[in-house]
Amino acid sequence: MTAVRPAGSPLSVLLCDDNDMLLDILREVVDAQPDLHVVGTASDAERAVQLALRHEPDLVVLDVRFPGGGPNVAREIARCSPDSRVVAFSAYSDKSSVEGMMRAGVSAYVVKGVTNREFLGALRRVGQVSDDVR
Repeated sequence: MTAVRPAGSPLSVLLCDDNDMLLDILREVVDAQPDLHVVGTASDAERAVQLALRHEPDLVVLDVRFPGGGPNVAREIARCSPDSRVVAFSAYSDKSSVEGMMRAGVSAYVVKGVTNREFLGALRRVGQVSDDVR
C-alpha cells in the first residue's frame, strides 16, 4: 500500500504509451511541473505493471489502445497498486472506448490533442481526488 505522500511533495506519475516519441514529450511536460514527477515510462503491459508494482505511483497515464489492452492493463494496475489512479489517454473518443476504460476503473479519460494545460489540469484533478481519499 502506498504511504501517504508528505504535504507539498510532487505527485508521482507513471506514463504508459507505445509511442516512444509521445512518451518523451509527456515526460518533459510532466517533469517540468514542480508538483508532478515522472517515476517511469512503459511501452508495453508487462513493463507498465512491473513499474506500477515497484513505484506505486499516485497517477498512471495509460493509452487506451495500449499493447496488452488498455482496460486489461488498467485492471491489473488497480490490482497490484490499488492506491494508483489511472488516467486514460487516447486518440479515440468514441463511446465504446470511453465506456470500456471507465468500466475498467479509470479515474479520468483525456483525449490526445488537448493542450498541455488541459492535460496537466486533468492529472492534478485526479491527484487531488487521490489525496482527498487518503
